[in-house]
Amino acid sequence: SILGVILGLFLVLRTNTAYDRWWEGRKLWGQLVNDTRQLSIKIATFIPMDAKEDRLFFKKMIPNITFAMKNHLRNSIMVGEMDFYDEKVKDRIINSNHRPNIINKILMERVMDMNKRGLITADKLFILDKEIKGFTDIIGACERIKSTPIPYSYSMFIKKFLFIYCITLPMTFIGEFGYWSVILVVVAFYFLMSVELISEEIEDPFGRDINDLPLDELCVKIKKNIIEI
Repeated sequence: SILGVILGLFLVLRTNTAYDRWWEGRKLWGQLVNDTRQLSIKIATFIPMDAKEDRLFFKKMIPNITFAMKNHLRNSIMVGEMDFYDEKVKDRIINSNHRPNIINKILMERVMDMNKRGLITADKLFILDKEIKGFTDIIGACERIKSTPIPYSYSMFIKKFLFIYCITLPMTFIGEFGYWSVILVVVAFYFLMSVELISEEIEDPFGRDINDLPLDELCVKIKKNIIEI
């Protein structure tokens, strides 16, 4: 009974730690949805209607930052989801090692260029800088989650503890339940091990597993929102 309580505390701590990582990733992508919408609204409001090339540029490039973040976090090199403004921009993005940074830089360069051409004032430039800077903060925080896994020794200790506990469990049941001990131990092992496996699955929320964050759907949603705005 004492070991069961200790094991339960370990599993609760393990599950909470993994879920905190999953939930933090979801909050970061929720912030990304909001920042892309805000940037699109400000761009659509600040830029004159006759500046069609600039409006087209941001219509294509703002969604690209989300697709680039998704693929970067999944160690993927897919570029077919992106809409490139021109071949020069396409080459810069494809040939880069950190595509979210390059796209963010390209967005900032365009904003600065519009300021030089008199399309936006210095005050509006300062307002736009908040969301563009936010993209860098978001990808940095997501990289921190991805590159800092649960310590191996901690995870392995829980597995060893769980294995030894379940192996010795029949000794506790056999005297009272007889052959029914087999079923009881299997059921107990199933539930305890399931908690550990769930924790392992959600501790990296940016993958393609069924319980990971729906990054593909979020990227498509962001793109539709930006086109509408």
